[in-house]
Amino acid sequence: MDDIQIHYEEHPKLDDPIFVQGLPGIGNVGKLAAEHLKDELKAVKFAEIYSKYFPPQVLVLDDGLIRLVQNELYYVKRPGKGDVVLLVGDYQGLTPEGQYELADFVLAELKKLGVQKLFTLGGYGMGRMVTKPRVLGAATDAALVKEMEGHGVVFSRGEPGAGIVGASGLLLGLGKMHGMKAVCLMGETSGYFVDPKSAQAVLEVLTKVLDITIDFAELESKAKQIDQITSKLRDVDKVEGDQPSREDLGYIG
Repeated sequence: MDDIQIHYEEHPKLDDPIFVQGLPGIGNVGKLAAEHLKDELKAVKFAEIYSKYFPPQVLVLDDGLIRLVQNELYYVKRPGKGDVVLLVGDYQGLTPEGQYELADFVLAELKKLGVQKLFTLGGYGMGRMVTKPRVLGAATDAALVKEMEGHGVVFSRGEPGAGIVGASGLLLGLGKMHGMKAVCLMGETSGYFVDPKSAQAVLEVLTKVLDITIDFAELESKAKQIDQITSKLRDVDKVEGDQPSREDLGYIG
């Protein structure tokens, strides 16, 4: 097996395509957002990517059958608006080398499709619960920064302080080297849970930028479920906080 393989089910002819990437990461924000967009737009799968840089495993499906872990490419035709190419998947690359190789491979395939503009989606871990997530941004040129600010994206000095790790960052950096314009949209998230509320915040920005209308009901339902779980956990913490610790009990005579 080659380090990376792509299996095409179809070779679509696309008109001025825009690329959107959402892979697993902090809070699974990017993955949730991209997959929701894929489902809402009824995107068509046209390729599967397999790689030695993914974990060495298969996934067991509901019917008992298996498949190798993979990334998938989808397209959506939008006459007069520019078509959309989506990358979703099970995992990112396991190693720094794998991340670079996979990002470079994907960009090469995108160039064949005529993609010149990229959007990568991800989460920005806050380490605390976030009630109303902001969407932070990073871009490859000043004009894109100004455009995204017009849609409410926050470009804050020092955020994210450690830069953007993984595919969401590398596709921007390598994409710029390929002459592509690129933006990363990051939804604030605690990082403790899968975060549909943050995914919705990111999608609300992206759909405005791309002039797309979708239903958020499913993400809103998932967000309510997560809110219920976190509320119960806070109640448990409060009860435990009211109880004397073992150390405190040692002083009761």
